[in-house]
Amino acid sequence: MQYIALIYKDEAIPVDMGPMMQAYGAFNQELVASGSFVAGDALQAVATSTSVRVCDGKTEVTDGPLAETKEQLGGYYLMECENLDQAVEWAAKIPTAQTGTIEVRPIMTYDL
Repeated sequence: MQYIALIYKDEAIPVDMGPMMQAYGAFNQELVASGSFVAGDALQAVATSTSVRVCDGKTEVTDGPLAETKEQLGGYYLMECENLDQAVEWAAKIPTAQTGTIEVRPIMTYDL
């Protein structure tokens, strides 16, 4: 089953990127080697986001995130896991779990 691990952190808190990128490199290697890696990417800062809504048939576009929150979505991993327990084990190894929050959700698949 596929799970997505959504990586949230407070962009206002400074992070030493050298050690963080080393930790992500090691995590990425481990996840890929296990066969659980499906996809994953980092996102640019929340200041680059655009929110789109359609109200009464009219498209409304605003700069910035959907909601103001303490932690912002910074990236994701899509993982193939046997069950939720395994997905949680991987999520706990994501380096940002030490300073932010990792939300794990199963992917709903549709036969198209």
